[in-house]
Amino acid sequence: MRSFDEALQAVSAVDGWMSPDQAERLYRAAAGTHRGDIIVEIGSFRGRSTIVLASAAPEGVQIVAIDPHAGNDRGPQELDGFEAAAATDHDVFNANLAAAGVAHRVHHVRAFSDAAHGEVAGVVAVLYVDGAHRYAPARTDIRDWGRRVTPGGTLLIHDSFSSVGVTLAIMRELMFGGRWRYVGRARSLTEYRADLDGSWPSRVGNAGRQLLQLPWFFKNLLVKVLISCKLGGLLKKITGRDPEWPY
Repeated sequence: MRSFDEALQAVSAVDGWMSPDQAERLYRAAAGTHRGDIIVEIGSFRGRSTIVLASAAPEGVQIVAIDPHAGNDRGPQELDGFEAAAATDHDVFNANLAAAGVAHRVHHVRAFSDAAHGEVAGVVAVLYVDGAHRYAPARTDIRDWGRRVTPGGTLLIHDSFSSVGVTLAIMRELMFGGRWRYVGRARSLTEYRADLDGSWPSRVGNAGRQLLQLPWFFKNLLVKVLISCKLGGLLKKITGRDPEWPY
């Protein structure tokens, strides 16, 4: 196991959309696992989050990284047509894991997440979802892989209350349910725990804490619209900062 600072250093030159506070949530979740546990990551890109998870997990924990590297859902506004770049992503992913010294700890499944269930035997202790951000695949990942998380296990979702598709999937599958307790978020990375007692007071309070995130969600949508319309200069005048795609 590396310290958190060492894990951050290991990914300092690795491309990806993950802030230090988001990395810390991933690190803590992985560090809390035990020998024989399974960590599943959906959406690895070039390995930034994968390296953090592998750096934090104790020996004997299985880490499964699922990413088809197929050229779709590659990044912000990169939904399709990036097959050539995806081939490079795959090579860079492997090189980054090797350079960080964690390649031997990670089982990479180069497949779409809905076809990868057979590659994971047993229940999942930590599930990190950062795959396709459209509503249907995001909901499928949260619902189907979420069912495989052990009671008391952890679910982390990137681009929550930032991506429309992911946010709608959360509202449908998690917000009003009786299993997943909302723990909190680091920017758009939300953390849930499979330990909600299912009572109506717990469910109402849990839904309320998530609904409180919607103003931040609408702010992110406005930022995306302004950037997409090439009005970043206006945004900089309002905020005093260079515009950044919310993540």
